[in-house]
Amino acid sequence: MKHFSIRLGLLVVINAAMVLSGLAQSALKPLTSKEVVSRLYELPRHPERRDAIVEEIRTRGIDFPLTSGLRSLVATKSGNDPVLRRTLEEADRRRLNPEASALPPISEANELLNRARVATLAAAEGMPDFIVKQLIRRMIAYGRTNNWLPQDNLAIAVSYRANLGEEYKILSVNGMPLGPEVKEGKDYSKYVGGASSSGVEYISALADLFKADSQTTFKAVDTDLLRERRTIVFEYEVKLPNSKLTLTADRTRTADVGSRGRMWIDRENNRVLRFEQIATEIPSDFPITAASSLIDYDWVTIGEGKFVLPVRSEILLTTVNKGQPLQSRNEIRFRGYQKFGAELKVIDEIDDSDFPPEKP
Repeated sequence: MKHFSIRLGLLVVINAAMVLSGLAQSALKPLTSKEVVSRLYELPRHPERRDAIVEEIRTRGIDFPLTSGLRSLVATKSGNDPVLRRTLEEADRRRLNPEASALPPISEANELLNRARVATLAAAEGMPDFIVKQLIRRMIAYGRTNNWLPQDNLAIAVSYRANLGEEYKILSVNGMPLGPEVKEGKDYSKYVGGASSSGVEYISALADLFKADSQTTFKAVDTDLLRERRTIVFEYEVKLPNSKLTLTADRTRTADVGSRGRMWIDRENNRVLRFEQIATEIPSDFPITAASSLIDYDWVTIGEGKFVLPVRSEILLTTVNKGQPLQSRNEIRFRGYQKFGAELKVIDEIDDSDFPPEKP
């Protein structure tokens, strides 16, 4: 089985954003329900248009309530695409309360960004040694259909130490423990194949964006309510010469790439609560043609301290082998943060309670 991985940054699948033909003429008018439904019906045959639809919803907004029927249609036609789902939820929130959703002055947004920079870099330096359990549900889709088929469920113990970084050990595959040959290390993919990630889920990739040598550009573009916290959403971009993001294919081929995406910053606590990273400037002959990730952060308790660390993430990859595209999707939940030195036992097979549907 082929192996594909992402290092030094988590990601969500990208295709070049294509502005729909009618956008320029109607940019000031919110989308109607008929227009949105029409675009959703295009997705099964043209999944590459997802990014353009997302951008149009973000730009124009919507003029109708987001009903349960429309949510169901989004799930059916998009393969339950999380980015499209969240974008519609944001648009509905802005429709209901446009005043509260208005962006603050540029000076206020920049002040928040600078406070988040200081807080994130300090957190990266003050990370405690810990262990945590990752529950990973892996899926694949043939072509670019987003028709996800279950692949397997993994339970992985992750240890973090400041002097060694992250190390991984597989606890179980589909609820069954592996043999004694499975060792802890930086890369667990050799035991399970498929799409994996390493060195990406915690603070380092996020902190890299705030370092001067990355020359990251930021722009405040939206507001959002995330887990009852008021946030400002920033778009960012890091060009390839300054990027620390690397993609790995077949454990032997690597490619340095740029990145872009968005981050949600808590307006009161100055911490990043959500981090989207999308690979850019991928070499045209590289097996991975698209890669992206989305990480949700929250406060967790380790020992007697509280730290902002990941609670869920999603990785999306598109690879091409002999001209045939294959999509991979890893949904990850983080469970049981503890001080380093505690024991993480083998757990039973993952069930749906480990991956509950997101609340609107």
